[in-house]
Amino acid sequence: MSQQRKAVALISGGLDSMLAAKTIQEQGVHVEGINFFTGFCVEGHTHAIRARDKAKPKPKRNNSLWVAEQLGIKLHIIDVIEEYKDVLINPKHGYGANMNPCLDCKIFMVNKAKQWIAENGFDFIITGEVIGQRPMSQRKDTMPVVARESGADDLLLRPLCAKNLPTTLPEREGWVDREKLYGFSGRSRKPQMALAEQYGFSEYSQPAGGCCFLTDANYSAKLVDLWKARDDNRAYDLDDIMLLKVGRHIRPRPNFKMIVAREEGEGRFLQGYKKEFMMMGCTSHNGPLVLIDGSPSDEDLQLAAAITARYGQGRDADQVDVSITGKDGSTKTIQVKPLPADQIPEAWFI
Repeated sequence: MSQQRKAVALISGGLDSMLAAKTIQEQGVHVEGINFFTGFCVEGHTHAIRARDKAKPKPKRNNSLWVAEQLGIKLHIIDVIEEYKDVLINPKHGYGANMNPCLDCKIFMVNKAKQWIAENGFDFIITGEVIGQRPMSQRKDTMPVVARESGADDLLLRPLCAKNLPTTLPEREGWVDREKLYGFSGRSRKPQMALAEQYGFSEYSQPAGGCCFLTDANYSAKLVDLWKARDDNRAYDLDDIMLLKVGRHIRPRPNFKMIVAREEGEGRFLQGYKKEFMMMGCTSHNGPLVLIDGSPSDEDLQLAAAITARYGQGRDADQVDVSITGKDGSTKTIQVKPLPADQIPEAWFI
């Protein structure tokens, strides 16, 4: 009897990786999934924090886990936060439209998958890439770059567009039948949607940018602002990444920033950082919890308190009491007049 071959599929949680894995499963190959956690995934904790997300008809979930469940495969989630820092900070191939190092990211992940298959006795790697689908990492001229610079070479199989690419080792060795692979190209989703219907998948996710916050202009602006405030020191940790996803970010002065909770769930989350940041909150009226990041002067704190009051129920009051809690737990209360909305310039919002 011939040996059953084993492949690992990079599972993002989107439709393409789901279809790619299913296509190879259908050929009798044993498939398992792999998902690399960089910290920048859209499906992190934010859906669980905000009530407006909880109230949406479609339940929030980790789409990678959900895809693995639909396929009936094991999913290996691997933390690469520390290793990924160099990819983000020093991308050889540069950034996309925002702070997304898409080509370097794909090379990095395929390289990690290559290491994984060597350590676990698997034969080749599957991705859901489609030529022309993404402007930076999925072009005819960049597909070979990913295979070459990752070291995967022809162990990397893209089932959805394989017929548009040179044959790979799994095809040449007969582990998979090239005729049962596809030649999708371009940005249209119609071929994938038709294939999903053929496989019986009626529900699936199509996360823009591969479910990565770095493709989001607003998030990228916050990240750039964070680095600029640190004199272009691009070091970061997981808390930095998480806090950029939460709250309304306002920088009234170069030396400090405010993170204003937009609802109760975000306030509870920000409360967990009370020993790392100065905090503000309205005591005479209901209002948001606010973190202060930076080194504000007493005058800056007056301004921050007036902005905090603006976002509370005392926004129309003549005076609002605002508590200021230091990292050491010390607290003082000041009285301020809420700053009118027309005195909060758009330029302050990150």
